[in-house]
Amino acid sequence: MPALTLKTIHVSYPEPHLERTRALMKAHPEVRSLFGNNPWSALCIFLSVVAQVFLAWLCRDLGIVPMILIAWAIGAVFNHSLLVMIHDATHNLIFKGTNANKWWAMIANIPVVLPTAIGFRTFHLIHHRSQGEMDRDADLAGPGETALIGDSWWKKCLWFLSFYIFYGVVRPARLKTIKYVKDPWIFLNVAIQVVFGVALVWAFGWQSLTYLLLSSFFGVGLHPLGARWIQEHFVLHPNQETYSYYGPFNKVMYNVGYHNEHHDLMMVPWNKLPQVKAMAPEFYDNLISYTSYWKLIARFVFDPKLTLASRVTRG
Repeated sequence: MPALTLKTIHVSYPEPHLERTRALMKAHPEVRSLFGNNPWSALCIFLSVVAQVFLAWLCRDLGIVPMILIAWAIGAVFNHSLLVMIHDATHNLIFKGTNANKWWAMIANIPVVLPTAIGFRTFHLIHHRSQGEMDRDADLAGPGETALIGDSWWKKCLWFLSFYIFYGVVRPARLKTIKYVKDPWIFLNVAIQVVFGVALVWAFGWQSLTYLLLSSFFGVGLHPLGARWIQEHFVLHPNQETYSYYGPFNKVMYNVGYHNEHHDLMMVPWNKLPQVKAMAPEFYDNLISYTSYWKLIARFVFDPKLTLASRVTRG
């Protein structure tokens, strides 16, 4: 892989995880014991949804500033964790059946406001199969998005703040080759979100819905947890395109920082991902990883050499 550059790093070799998966499974067949589901994730989802609805009720009559602070400090953590649960459901890691996982993904989606659960399932599974392919990987910023933000620190901040829209709306619209809108689960996902939004506004008022919307904007945006989007695949170091995070925020985001481990063994639920690294340390100890999301955000924002094009592409 060439040195870091302002331009997208284009490579001709395939994505690296399949090869490492085969080597890991050969060296450590015992990792198969980690495969399976974690039904307790459903309880985590239920309690988080209840907590967010309660906080939405609590914020209905608060001043704007306290409501924003609660959304940033607490709501963002809940909604980010619910998005992680949607991610586990996408890989059928909560229950065995696909439909059960889709239902729990949609339940987790409720406080997130925008109907993202089923669409995310489609695009994320393609991301695993087609990592780095511009026409198929929604995790990549398109040329227009990249040019719009450039290397300006304040535009990067605005991009972080708006990432909820870029990731949930702009990028799916960019991938014309992926057809998913006729999926009846999509319409069900939308219907649930509309009914919930209308009921929330009717019962508690617009400020409660605003609280949940801000929780989502902050949860995937200008917040320490938002550094996850930089951590996972932005190339901040030569010769590596996927990175893990082993810092304290894993405690509140269900170990989603173990990203190399997840890409290598997608059959492992969130609660067992640290055991992958423990069982096969020789596969991960030599990889660059992060322990501070604060430092990662600061580096990405203020280093003009790092842009949305600081990614590996192939195909």
